[in-house]
Amino acid sequence: MLDRGAVIRLVAGFLLALGFWFLFSGTYEAAVAPAAEVLIRLGESPAMTRLEAPGKEFLLKRADFPPGAKQPGLPSPDLHFNFVLLAALFALHRRPWRTDRVVKLLLAMLCLYAVHVVFLVFEVESLYSTRFGDWSAAHYGRFARNFWAGGFHFYQIAGRFAAPFAIWWLFGRDDPVQASEQVRGPRKRKKRRSP
Repeated sequence: MLDRGAVIRLVAGFLLALGFWFLFSGTYEAAVAPAAEVLIRLGESPAMTRLEAPGKEFLLKRADFPPGAKQPGLPSPDLHFNFVLLAALFALHRRPWRTDRVVKLLLAMLCLYAVHVVFLVFEVESLYSTRFGDWSAAHYGRFARNFWAGGFHFYQIAGRFAAPFAIWWLFGRDDPVQASEQVRGPRKRKKRRSP
């Protein structure tokens, strides 16, 4: 159960992370897009996909699109807003600014970055496999369509909320033994009496 201090830390962490997210989401998207592009192009022969992050969306550009054709845009905040939730969970700790806690938060953020890259790939491939009519049918079989679209929908419905909790569980939660010692203090050893 959360005590008053934990609730205050949770709210403060959420608000700080929200401000950070608003300020730097464009920069973050510019780091996610090229990594996802590399993964997508690994499966293309010849490589056609280009991803750009002009802000608030990922623009999907293909070399084989007709000149002047509208470039599809994928909303970006839906992909990475869960950063705010992850940071708020880390703020629950009694001393969130301790060096070891900051290191764990940075590792957790790196994991969340990898999740964002992977699911941006799923989003692009889902678009390719289901939204381009005859071209989609010619380039993607039934299994591939279900795989990409199912993976992307999983992230949209559950994964984007589950990922921060799973990553926090791995990196951020307290060890139960440590937590109980913090509350009670270290155990004192009993002195043995000699007979």
